[in-house]
This record gives sequence, structure tokens and C-alpha cells, in this order.
Amino acid sequence: MDGLLNWNSPVVREASRAANYGKIIELARTEQRMTQVQLGEACGLSQSAISRLEKRGNGPYAMDVLTRVSQHLSIPAGLLGLADTAMRARFGTEDVHRRQLLSAAAAIVAAPVLSTVAGPADEAEQQAAALRLATTSYRRLDGATPSRELTDVVHSHLRLIQGLVSAAPTDTHRIRLAAVASEAASLAAWLAWDMGDHGSARSFYGAAIKAARSGANPLLAAYQAGSLAQFEAHTGNPIQALNLVKKARSLLEPGRPAIADAWLASVEALGHASAGDQRSSDRALTRSRAAARTTTGDEPPPWPWVFTFDESKVAASRATCGAKLGLEAWVSDGAGAVLATGHAKQRALLVMDLATGHLAAGRIEAAFTLASQALEVGLQYRSGRIIERGRTLRRSLNTSSPPKVVREFDERLHDVYL
Repeated sequence: MDGLLNWNSPVVREASRAANYGKIIELARTEQRMTQVQLGEACGLSQSAISRLEKRGNGPYAMDVLTRVSQHLSIPAGLLGLADTAMRARFGTEDVHRRQLLSAAAAIVAAPVLSTVAGPADEAEQQAAALRLATTSYRRLDGATPSRELTDVVHSHLRLIQGLVSAAPTDTHRIRLAAVASEAASLAAWLAWDMGDHGSARSFYGAAIKAARSGANPLLAAYQAGSLAQFEAHTGNPIQALNLVKKARSLLEPGRPAIADAWLASVEALGHASAGDQRSSDRALTRSRAAARTTTGDEPPPWPWVFTFDESKVAASRATCGAKLGLEAWVSDGAGAVLATGHAKQRALLVMDLATGHLAAGRIEAAFTLASQALEVGLQYRSGRIIERGRTLRRSLNTSSPPKVVREFDERLHDVYL
């Protein structure tokens, strides 16, 4: 249709997959020769609000705003991560309850998104795109959702994909779906880790690596091996972590995105820090920072990454390594990056690192003031990982007469079982 964007073009499909909805809105607006002022007036928004919307990258977005803009520009709802019209009418567009969102996302996988991305792409690609969109949505919800609320729906999502893999009519179909299964298994592993279930986390990470191999995608296989390496480094298994980083690097091919090198170097740094090797950790962080500087900050992160990895993430990684090594200076260097992290649970873990740095410098009250703030997030989201980090911090302080802030911290931890 004249004046409408080709919704099946590679740039639109990639932006939708990466949840860069602002990019799709900008493309649709310019295709229709509409200014930001005109679009804003039509949707009850200012020009600056439209500008911020288009530059938001991979989120977060307000559902009511996306709905208004998608309707005015005739953008298929699924491309902007929205449910179909009937579902929006049922649940509303403002302040949708989290559990309803989860149910809606599961329903989207079953059919509506498939029709949204239908067109010249073959059926395997349509199905994989729809399932991947749901996985990405769940990964974003993890930032501010208790893992226990996500686990059941993610496990069901993973079983659905695995069933489709088994029933795939062709090898091409099976390969594409295997890659999607790998991403879903990795998310299941992350949720298990957050709940403190390390056995299940390892099992799911192993499934993610196996599925990535079946998906014939070396970059994805490297990502999953690196994810397991990160888990092992955090849980005190540095030898396994470093071996997995080495394995991940062997899977990477020429032409890989810079984010792969930057991120893997940071995981290697964490492995060395877990082993108590400050010099090797510092060298790995230097390599990570150099690689991060070559990434393009204006572009959404390439698949399979969902979140960007830039110099601020390297600074946060340095803080985490410093916490493991007991280096207060390293932790302090990353303080700004820690506080700027948008992922609530991840930020709480990094704040625990800051607390560890203060404790290493002998600033007990400052340490447990920060740790108490992080602990509240852990209790709010029932994150076993955050709470266990709090317990670890508390065990590192040996005193017969703890100050008031420490006693209050102990009271919050008392009788907490997650």
C-alpha cells in the first residue's frame, strides 16, 4: 500500500526482534512524510516526547503510548510487542497487571504474531521470529519481576519450542527453531540461578549450549558457553569458568560483533578474580574496555545479546571483580556505572559489590547501609541470588558488637527462606 512501510523488510524485522520499537515508529513516520510535531499532535504527545520515543532503543516503553502510535501509523501491533486488538480491549492499555502480561505474551506466541510477520518470509522464519519475540519479552520482564512469577510461563514456553523442534517438517525448520530453544533454555537457566537453584541452572545452560550447536550458529553457541562461564565464575568455580571462556572464543568466527569480544573478556576477568588473580583480571578488563570502545552505541545490540555492553558495563564488571578480590579502589571506580544500571535485580547485585568494597575499606556502616538497600530489592523480588550475596557479606564481618545498621540487617535476613 502506498505510504506504508514494508513490515516484512529486514530492517523492520530486526528492529522488532531487538525490541527497538522506536526505530520502527521512526521508519513508519518518515515513510508517511509526517513530522514529529504532527505525530505528537495526533497522539496527544509533544514533539520532544516523540523524539525520545524514537531514540529509546531497546526500552522500556509505555504500552499506552505504543498503542496510540501504532494505531495512528497503522503499524501491526505485534511488531511493537503489543497484543492484538481483542486482547488489548480485554486487558486495557494502561498499568496492565504483570500476571496478565505474562498470559498475554504466551497467547501471542500461539498465533497472532505469526500473522503479523507473515509475508514473503517462509513459515520457519515466521514461527522462529514469533517465538523469539516472546523470549525477548520475558527476558525484559525479568528486570523487574520475581523469577518465581516468570518460571512457569518460561518453562511452558521452552516446552512448546522443544515440541516444535521435534515435530519440525524439515531440517531448515528444525535448525531455526533449535536456535530459539537455546535462547529460551538460557533464560530458564538465568531464572533458576536467580532463585538459587544452581543444579537446574547448570542443566538449563547445558541444554542451551546443546541447542545452539543444533542450531548451527557458532555465535549463539559462544554466547551460551560464555553465559555458563559467567555463572561458574560467580558461584566460585574459576577453573570451569576460564575453560568455558576459552571454549567460547574457539567458537567465534571472523567478523563477529565487537560486543562478543568485550563481553567475553569481562567474563574472563570475573573468572580470574574468582581465582584471586588480580593481574590477569586487570588485563582482561583492559581488553574488554578496548573492545567496548569499538561498539556502536547508537545501534541496538546484535542478536543474541538483548542488552548493550559498553564502557559503563565494563566499569560495573570491574566493580564486581574488585568485590571478589577485596579491592576497594576497583569497586569505587565502578560506583557510577552501578547506580546507572536500569535492571533492578542486577543493580541490587552490583550495589552488594559496592557494599563489599566499603567493608574491605573498613567502612562498616556505609557497607551495610548499601547492603540493606540491595537486600530490600532481593526481598521484594524474592531473589535468592541477591539474598545469598547479603548472607555472604554478613559472614565476612566478624565482630562481637555489631553496630545498629548491622543488627537491623540481621533482623531483615532472619527467617528468610527462598
